[in-house]
Amino acid sequence: MDLTKAAMDLLSVLIERQEPGGEVNASQAELGARVGLSRNSANTAMSLLESRNLVLRPEDRKYRTYYLHPHIASYASQEELEDALEEVAERIEVGELPEITVPLHETAPPKRQSQPLRAVRAAG
Repeated sequence: MDLTKAAMDLLSVLIERQEPGGEVNASQAELGARVGLSRNSANTAMSLLESRNLVLRPEDRKYRTYYLHPHIASYASQEELEDALEEVAERIEVGELPEITVPLHETAPPKRQSQPLRAVRAAG
């Protein structure tokens, strides 16, 4: 997903604090403090999570309310999960809900080195 460590930490706290269905009622400062992030770092991490549509904000941008995307939210029962996923598919299809986005990279990541790198003395 190409998330920073701060964003992964914040997402972990959101997952931990969610109600069934993905609603989280907490401020960014509270969530960030749980993992040792400053207010600014928490804001940057939350912005990244929102840009990937992992975290959704209500239309009215209600203070202290976040929603985990239904594809990553937890549910109280298997039946609720199945109902939610069916509804999510319909909402995505008609454009009411965004899909989770993953950044596209121009080049593939480097392949693993066959030999470990070694320190080399600088010339001079």
